[in-house]
This record gives sequence, structure tokens and C-alpha cells, in this order.
Amino acid sequence: MHRDNFFPYHTFWNIEYFCGMYERKIPLNLNCGLDLIGEVLYGKWKIRLLWFINEGHKRPSELQRKIPDASRRVLNIQLKELEEHELVSKIIYPQVPPKVEYSLTEFGNTLIPVIAALGHWGDEHEERLRSVILSRPAPEDQ
Repeated sequence: MHRDNFFPYHTFWNIEYFCGMYERKIPLNLNCGLDLIGEVLYGKWKIRLLWFINEGHKRPSELQRKIPDASRRVLNIQLKELEEHELVSKIIYPQVPPKVEYSLTEFGNTLIPVIAALGHWGDEHEERLRSVILSRPAPEDQ
């Protein structure tokens, strides 16, 4: 029996991924700083998460309100990855219900000036960037 007939593929993939059986299709390339930063910050919401944690939004519910387009699951995955890369630390307070807070590590704090510079560049070129982004055909049109 083919596994797709047994249960949905996305369920199988998640089991593989979270059990550590996920195998990368493209091998890691960590030959320069851009490769390294890409590996650590790849993810649609990671830069925003770092920025908002720096701004004082430390609880998962606060971060969810700041980034409403992201699902709670995706935010949790990306926060876990940021924690694994030692950019944020997670504190779980022993109370009922449990209280969780995130904070930047010393290493994570070193990224804030870089993120601020990227944001400044985006602000300086906002009109052009918006025009280029909006002029692209939708994925279904390609």
C-alpha cells in the first residue's frame, strides 16, 4: 500500500521531520557569512520576531498579535529555530497556566543593528520596492 493511501502526505512528512528523519534535499552550504546568515534567518517571520522581541513583546500571544498573518504553529516553529540558533532564549515560568517569555540572547542582540539597517534601506526604497513587488505576476499566472 502506498503511504499516500494510508494517510495524508503532510502528516507523514511532519512525522518524519519532527522525529529527526527529515533529510535535506539540498546539502548545507556554509562557506561564507551570507550562507550562514541565510541558514539562521531563513523563514518569513524570523526577522520580525527578533525585532518585536527586542521591542519588548516577549509573550507568544503578544508576538501573535504583532504578526497576525502568521499561524501560531509557524511562529512556534520559527521561535524554536531561533532558540536553537542561540538568538533567543525561552523562559517557562512554573505556574498554572504556564507563562512563557522570549528574550534576545547577547548573540541575538548583535543582529538588531543589522535588522535596523535593512529596515532603513526598505524605508528609503519603499516606493520602488512596492512597485516591483506589486508588478510581479501572481504565482498562478506563471
